[in-house]
Amino acid sequence: MKDYKVATSWFEELYKNSAGDDSKIPWADMQTNIFLDDYLKNYLPSGRACVVGCGLGDDAIALSLAGCEAVTAIDISASAIAWCEKRFDGFGVDFRVADLFELPQELLGQFDFVFEAFTIQSIPLEFRDRVITSIASLVKPGGKALVVAYGKQEKEHFDGPPWPLERNEVRLFENKEMKELEFSIFDNPKGNSSMKFRALYQKL
Repeated sequence: MKDYKVATSWFEELYKNSAGDDSKIPWADMQTNIFLDDYLKNYLPSGRACVVGCGLGDDAIALSLAGCEAVTAIDISASAIAWCEKRFDGFGVDFRVADLFELPQELLGQFDFVFEAFTIQSIPLEFRDRVITSIASLVKPGGKALVVAYGKQEKEHFDGPPWPLERNEVRLFENKEMKELEFSIFDNPKGNSSMKFRALYQKL
């Protein structure tokens, strides 16, 4: 099995080499993820929230402005976290460097709401179950996780990254003491993948 550190080291290289130019970060829209934004129009999370693979921080700020008691945003890239802190100084979000494969003990089971978008698919397939286990481990009993991913049909093949998920792969969350509350499929005409998934889970 490939060393996961090798599989994730390119994130830091990308952010560092961008030299502060967000146009060089393929997924940096510099605004709230549209699926999180839509969720927040109907539901206002309370308590503690966590953004996994926070990138340049916009989703974390959206959760803070939505009224979460406290927001933690984690990313494996130290350069990304430094960028977030510079962009959003004074917003009170706890931006921190953290490795999904070696999460700090103090984060486990601590969050009422966890948001993850496009992180699972950016890591090689052999680590997929392990990444999903880590994300689920952040959610406290009764808490929820909103997951967004590019989707694919069962026989489609992609030479990633990213590696879009099959519907049943997203549903691996149900093997992590979580129940599915929602699963939606959206057309994605402009991307490599023809669809996107949005799923909501609750920790038992």
